[in-house]
Amino acid sequence: MTKVDFYILTGNSGSREQTVCRIAEKAYRLGHGVYIHTSHQSQTKRLDELLWTFKKNSFVPHDIEAESPDPETPVLISHQSKLTDSTQGHRRQVLINLAQEIPMFFSSFERVAEVIGQDNENKASGRQRYKFYRDRGYSLDTHTLS
Repeated sequence: MTKVDFYILTGNSGSREQTVCRIAEKAYRLGHGVYIHTSHQSQTKRLDELLWTFKKNSFVPHDIEAESPDPETPVLISHQSKLTDSTQGHRRQVLINLAQEIPMFFSSFERVAEVIGQDNENKASGRQRYKFYRDRGYSLDTHTLS
């Protein structure tokens, strides 16, 4: 069953997108395939750029799903509501969700990372996602980042 981790940002923990980059880098270094699900196209583009610059001397091979010629790219970013055939064919272990809703394909991943920011709208949708997973019996862990 999919394991779900909630990362709660507080204080000076940085932006949600920077946190996503750190989680993606860690998962990549551990040898996991990563799929980052964003809310919209502009967020997809921002993450694409940020993964190149978020940390000095860091390299996280990634691409935007619709633009990737290689489905085996370790980290794919997309805002699409369903996985493409090429993404489904390449087993990815980690889904990082930046969208306000839970993507319906979440259970095809071993792990889901939900990153919750400090704004009220994001906290409220995060609580709803937590309740959804909890009510269905998923294993949940919460990490407060400061």
